[in-house]
Amino acid sequence: MWWLRGSRTARRSAVALLAAAALALTGCGGDAGSGGGDDRTLTVWIMEGTNPDAEPFFSELSAAFTERTGATLDVQFVQWASAHDRFITAIAGGTTPDVAEVGTTWVAEFADAGALVDLEPRVQEAGLADGLVDGLVEAGTIGDGLYGMPWYAGVRSIVYRTDVFAELGLQPPTTWDELVAVGQRIKQARPDLLPLPIAGDNEFIVYPFLWGAGGEVATRNGDTWVSGVDSPQAREGIQFYADLALVHGFSTPAAATWRETDVRDAFTKGQAAMIFSGSWTPKAILEAAPDLEGKIGAFPIPGRDGGLAPSVLGGSLLSIFETSDDQDLAWQLVEMMSTGEFAAKWAQESSYFPGTTALLAEAAQSSDPLVAPFARQMAESGRSVPVTPAFGQIQGKKTIAAMMRSILTGEATVEEATATAAAEMNQIFASGA
Repeated sequence: MWWLRGSRTARRSAVALLAAAALALTGCGGDAGSGGGDDRTLTVWIMEGTNPDAEPFFSELSAAFTERTGATLDVQFVQWASAHDRFITAIAGGTTPDVAEVGTTWVAEFADAGALVDLEPRVQEAGLADGLVDGLVEAGTIGDGLYGMPWYAGVRSIVYRTDVFAELGLQPPTTWDELVAVGQRIKQARPDLLPLPIAGDNEFIVYPFLWGAGGEVATRNGDTWVSGVDSPQAREGIQFYADLALVHGFSTPAAATWRETDVRDAFTKGQAAMIFSGSWTPKAILEAAPDLEGKIGAFPIPGRDGGLAPSVLGGSLLSIFETSDDQDLAWQLVEMMSTGEFAAKWAQESSYFPGTTALLAEAAQSSDPLVAPFARQMAESGRSVPVTPAFGQIQGKKTIAAMMRSILTGEATVEEATATAAAEMNQIFASGA
């Protein structure tokens, strides 16, 4: 549709015009849709940046929603960087939207503030409860309520150079010992490559090893949370992860301060054989390095002795706000976006995975070597970080990233660094933030 290729402002205007035109056509048709002549409007906040060009999707969604319900959508795009503060301001002023995309780590905070509708009864009534991805349900669940409907998520696995593996006769590892063995072989045979750079400023990659060794990031103890990063099991997993750099030499000292994007840049420049990577990243890698087309694949982060290590789900839920004047209509939109045709379409266009097990199972059967391994990791071992408002503050202070940087730079041992991190986490938990 050529008219959607203009400026972002023009395209957004087109979204509204299309929705209005659909409403006019519905009204002219008399009984088309379920509410011909309906003047209801839902305000919807969508985070900007997940799908680089989301306007065509929401144009189609708006038209379909109008046809189905007679109501219109006022879709507003919000920058991720400013979204949290905008939500807080809106909650305080009672000016929240009807429906919004909410990051998985924000749901607990907004639900705790009394701003979100419990969707559990509607999910049960619609017969959807058994078909949602567990890790996303976990992220949206507070107590007995579900305050965010799973919409989409990504997960981190390992992207690797298939040409290098073929050259050296290597197979993707299926245990931690095999991961070390593969890295050692690459280090010996290809000294021009980093086998597996370890980014110090990336908390999400240490969790598969912390969890994989039987540890917990934090556990609930009655009404309070307690850090688990200093437990023997957690320390064992953290030590293994750190030793990939410190003992086995698969990384570079400079990576102790790297972010996830720095690791990706090293890979696109041909400097690394394997990287921990989000499922949304391969597309960007190939855009930045077209010469890697056909030379990269992915495999799940393996479990210690087999199977898959738990990996953090990062994504969004769809929430209905208590201020909505028509929560039943809002639920119709949430269900429409999170299941069926539009859930599948959004996943395809955004390079993320849908929040239903049926659609995720389809992705896991994909013949695309850059899709199926990530889908399998998400389906079998996707997991949420602790669901508590306080954990957002811990992430804001970069407590875990600081812990890893101190270990990787040699400033602290695993025992010292985890003790410091646990103390800071427990102070935040105790404050009731």
